[in-house]
Amino acid sequence: MKKTLVSALTTALVVGAASTTFAAANPFSDVPADSWAYDAVATLAKDGVIDGYGDGTYRGDQQITRYEMAQMVARAMAKTDVSAADKAMIDKLAAEFADELNNLGVRVAALEQKVDNVKWQGELRYRYISKRDQSKTTQKTNTNQDLFRLNVTAQVNEHWVAKTRFDYSTDLNNSQNATSVTVDRAYVEGTYGKTVIDLGKFYYKSKADRGMFIDERVSGGQVTFGKDVKATVTIGRYNFNNYSVWDNSAAATGTYNTANYQGIEVYNSDKNKFTWGVAYHHLSGITNNNSITTYKDTSASIWDIGMGYKFNPTVALYGAYAKNTQGQGDNKNKKAYNIELDYKGANEANKGSFGIFAAYRYLGKYATLYNTYDGNWAANSGQKGWELGGQYTFAKNIKGTASYFRGKNIAADKDASTIFTQLEFFF
Repeated sequence: MKKTLVSALTTALVVGAASTTFAAANPFSDVPADSWAYDAVATLAKDGVIDGYGDGTYRGDQQITRYEMAQMVARAMAKTDVSAADKAMIDKLAAEFADELNNLGVRVAALEQKVDNVKWQGELRYRYISKRDQSKTTQKTNTNQDLFRLNVTAQVNEHWVAKTRFDYSTDLNNSQNATSVTVDRAYVEGTYGKTVIDLGKFYYKSKADRGMFIDERVSGGQVTFGKDVKATVTIGRYNFNNYSVWDNSAAATGTYNTANYQGIEVYNSDKNKFTWGVAYHHLSGITNNNSITTYKDTSASIWDIGMGYKFNPTVALYGAYAKNTQGQGDNKNKKAYNIELDYKGANEANKGSFGIFAAYRYLGKYATLYNTYDGNWAANSGQKGWELGGQYTFAKNIKGTASYFRGKNIAADKDASTIFTQLEFFF
């Protein structure tokens, strides 16, 4: 249905400007003038590509049926001496009437793929975040951020797609725009049965712990395979300065901290009533340009485990624990765990749907990279405490998020709190 709508809208845009011209000389008097297909038919008839039943009508006062239209399109597809513009219009009509053409024995699967091989999805997002942390010199910070995001997916062939995400942000405190559009992701993804391969700068959310270890970008390669029990193997390079709290001085100093990353996760399907996962993450070759001095031999070894239980379709309990077993320094920040109780969940496609949660989070910053709570909720790496929050879908494709964290900074044992709010418009 979505492909049908896209094809219809595309054709309407292409021929819409010519609608008035063709209406005066309608070669098929029984075709409704308010149909987008009428314009396409009229254009092709004017160019001599479509001839109807030979007498310029569809016999009597009957409107064109989808089956009759498919018969016309099939005859037009068989012609080779047509212009590029007419060929493009025929292709769009063929994509619209693909089912009927298939019933006639005219295969258009490859054609449909060409017409709709690039898909665009987007999001306009507003965030207001208010943080209080007594362990820092600047104890109070407020963030007003407007973000425009585009996701592009292009079909390469039956197995591979190319994916890219573009971000453009505005600081609403001073109306300062970002200096450039950020290419947040750029990679190809191949699917062969139950095996999925990602290559490039791809998105990675750790599965075993539901994003407690990482919910961010990695440059390299990743393979996921299995059905009931799955495994994900990742090898690549990680940039700590993407958004990570491990070191935030790159913007001021012009230096960047990176590391080689290798990881493996084994977990079962999240559709099960009882879910589980185990993982091992290894960082090596960490470039120590600024403040990352915790790891012995500039390396880290992090073990990770997660479990969940769905009591019924609306209530679920999840837990995860991670430990960094390598390096020296602040042991309090070398572990992380999360316990969360969820009730229902908001779906942007369903108006009125909602979800709420209560959680206790202990997010040692040397046991996580950039966890999902840093980017999507109120708790931050390097903090411990309680978080309450929820989401609500106000209308289709309009979703709001709010959460409140209250706890302490792990290293300094000073009070910290955060109010996080977000409103998203999807398109």
